[in-house]
Amino acid sequence: MNRKFDILVDSACDMPKSYLDEHEIACVKLGFTMNNVNYEGESGEKITEKDFYAKLRDGAMPTTYQVTGEMARTYMEKSLQKGRDLLVITFSSALSGTAGSFLVAKRMLEKEYKERKIFVVDSLCASMGEGLLLDYVIEKAETGASIEETAGYAEDIKLQICHHFTVDNLFHLKRGGRVSVTTALVGSILKIKPIMHVDDNGKLVAIGKAMGRKKSLHTLVDNLFENADIAQNERIFISHGDCIEDVEYVKALILEREPTANITVNYVGAVIGTHSGAGTVALFVKGKKR
Repeated sequence: MNRKFDILVDSACDMPKSYLDEHEIACVKLGFTMNNVNYEGESGEKITEKDFYAKLRDGAMPTTYQVTGEMARTYMEKSLQKGRDLLVITFSSALSGTAGSFLVAKRMLEKEYKERKIFVVDSLCASMGEGLLLDYVIEKAETGASIEETAGYAEDIKLQICHHFTVDNLFHLKRGGRVSVTTALVGSILKIKPIMHVDDNGKLVAIGKAMGRKKSLHTLVDNLFENADIAQNERIFISHGDCIEDVEYVKALILEREPTANITVNYVGAVIGTHSGAGTVALFVKGKKR
């Protein structure tokens, strides 16, 4: 490993544990409560994504809770105690207070570890959008770049991480206040599927709609190619709310247009899945702009 510093991320990046382990990335587990049981987080019960979505489909109503400043401090201090500088990549501050907790911890720790460098980058990204930014950051760090250069690079490219997603059911977006009750009701009756992205402020924004599931998936792929030059071996990340058949359909559409596209797939984790619901399909790519 050529990296001169540690990198810490939160679990809203939705990257596989195997990936994080391979690249020696520490991860702060965000948590949620479902059916009066605490899951994940610092000491909650474990649950697979498959089981989480099964419970969601059965009517469970999970609620999420963010990382506290003290919890963030505990994770960050592990690197500082080893004499390592630290770069933290966080879930969008427009969607969670997690970034704020890391900044609070940073201010506390800087007073105690004056010789160490700590950078916190608010990704303004969600799910594997945060993961894609992390992937580019790791690549930069592995060239031997300094922590200042790598943090600056992350800030420079984070608004090029394009998010394209749709949901199968508007209920959970409505429950979380992401869409209005009227929009959810009309959309459900008419089978209208929203086309959404994450804007430059890190917020979820509806940018269109499609009649029916298949049309919405085609629209996602069209938007993907409009926003980015899908060059040979370009990285495309796809996350999903337990709907792998739809992901395979989307992959086929992408590979039909760019056979050499490099596609990575993983679940939308429970914390984001609480708000997006089962059936979410999200595509991420580094483009020109969001």
